[in-house]
Amino acid sequence: MERQIPQEFILEAFADPASVRDVVRGILHTIFFHRFFPSLAPRSREVLDITLPFVEDAELDTMIETRAAELARELDAERTHSHSHSHSHSSGSSVPPHHYLSQQRGGGGGMAAVSSAAAAGSNGGRGHISVQFFEKKRRKTAWYNVRAAYGGGGDDEVCWESWTVKVTVAEPRTESERAKVRKAMEQTLLTTAMKIVTCVNSHKDHIPPMTTSETNPFPYQINVNQKDSGWATRMGIY
Repeated sequence: MERQIPQEFILEAFADPASVRDVVRGILHTIFFHRFFPSLAPRSREVLDITLPFVEDAELDTMIETRAAELARELDAERTHSHSHSHSHSSGSSVPPHHYLSQQRGGGGGMAAVSSAAAAGSNGGRGHISVQFFEKKRRKTAWYNVRAAYGGGGDDEVCWESWTVKVTVAEPRTESERAKVRKAMEQTLLTTAMKIVTCVNSHKDHIPPMTTSETNPFPYQINVNQKDSGWATRMGIY
């Protein structure tokens, strides 16, 4: 079966352990504000003193909250393991986040501030969270496929857009480091929010036509630290 290649966007997030959930929630709500098609009244929330859009939908908000908490727990566990490992190997040290961030291209002053702040703090872990949007397409079936013919599994869900948020956590150890990390978090979050706006305004041709009267015509998924096994596996090609 021929499958379309979804439009993919990569975003960066930087936070201290206490701010991971808020930063991730803010980024995900900003994505859904531009991709959640039911009629919504404009809402906003403050995240790190930055005003970001908020989608007031109970089901979506619960999923975002659940996934953000899941990512925060995994990063906490990674950080705890890293600390335990470093204590048992006194000669070893964690790979600082700036080693990772220095390999990222673009971002201007925001990413420079992140590199500086991350170099000051110890490694608090890395993870990613992804959002995928799907369209429902009628599955072409043979005459003998009774299950499909009688309404069982007659639709395919085809991914048309994917967002991956790469999250890097740093643990500041002094007041000076905390100030640097705070500034870097704010600058990175603002840069990421603006990148989302640029992406959605620059890439519109791939959005499928709305062919259903359902309140939200495009199903979505939010996944934490999903292993990249290729689109064929993730989209259920068999």
